[in-house]
Amino acid sequence: MPGKVYKTAMSPVATAHMLIATGTEDVQVRLCDISSGAFAHTLSGHRDGVMSVEWSASSEWVLVTGGCDGAIRFWDIRRAGCFRVLDQSHTQLGRRPSLLTPSTANKSPTLKSSSGGPNSSAKGRPSQKRMGNGVSIKHSTIARQVRGSGKQRLHPGMLSSQDRATAHYGAVNGLKMTNDGMYLLSAGSDSRLRLWDIESGCNTLVNFETSRLQATKATQLAISHDSTLVFVPCMSTTKAFDLWSGKTMMDLRGHYENVNCCLYNTLDQELFTGGNDRKILVWSPSRTTTEELEGREGQSFAIDQDNWSD
Repeated sequence: MPGKVYKTAMSPVATAHMLIATGTEDVQVRLCDISSGAFAHTLSGHRDGVMSVEWSASSEWVLVTGGCDGAIRFWDIRRAGCFRVLDQSHTQLGRRPSLLTPSTANKSPTLKSSSGGPNSSAKGRPSQKRMGNGVSIKHSTIARQVRGSGKQRLHPGMLSSQDRATAHYGAVNGLKMTNDGMYLLSAGSDSRLRLWDIESGCNTLVNFETSRLQATKATQLAISHDSTLVFVPCMSTTKAFDLWSGKTMMDLRGHYENVNCCLYNTLDQELFTGGNDRKILVWSPSRTTTEELEGREGQSFAIDQDNWSD
């Protein structure tokens, strides 16, 4: 690798490839083929180091990366260039809105314009300018040509304003996708957590409570099996936030130094955390309910067992 390796990731749903995505101090994302040990290809677009990489939970060809330039990019590894850059100014309130509402809203203006009187067509005509040779030129057509030519001059990978959009006001050092692949959680060195709707690419404006995040290291986030809780390393503690309200549900304290990573075990519903104190802690759910159930089962078994005499 050309520099320090911040993050590696392997697709959990891949069946057609065995690629490991790596984010390093270099601006390029490298895909390593585990079968050959060589680079398959590189993804170029970030303007600074790449601190976080995350594969899609619904497609083996989609990769999400977060860089020190504050950008979150979506890649289709079968094609050149990224196909989406998240912008924190593009927002929607809460979860994805109903699909029927936008279609109805889009149809109503069309019906109104088509049902207008005979004067409506005259008003809708673009202004024309007649030259000396009797040729009329439409201003709207010229404007479209100018705009189109301007877009053609822009480099598709670097110069467009959409490509320079940022998701955080600092480095993006943590990414985690929900289990259904519909939402993406990002953490930044600006100590902000943001929840993104992947289909619309909008910031859902979930206000996560204030927390202090590490700014110089990559952070590994974790999400519960039902995608209701997100576990975030916050200096020497690990906080559990409600994914949809942003409220702090738990504050896990046990490490003596900063926590770097956490991993959720869906089978046993346990959380593993690792920190600079060289400790790996296992956080398990309360066992009071389990003991009560075991006690009840024992009582029922004692009542139902046969008491035959010898």
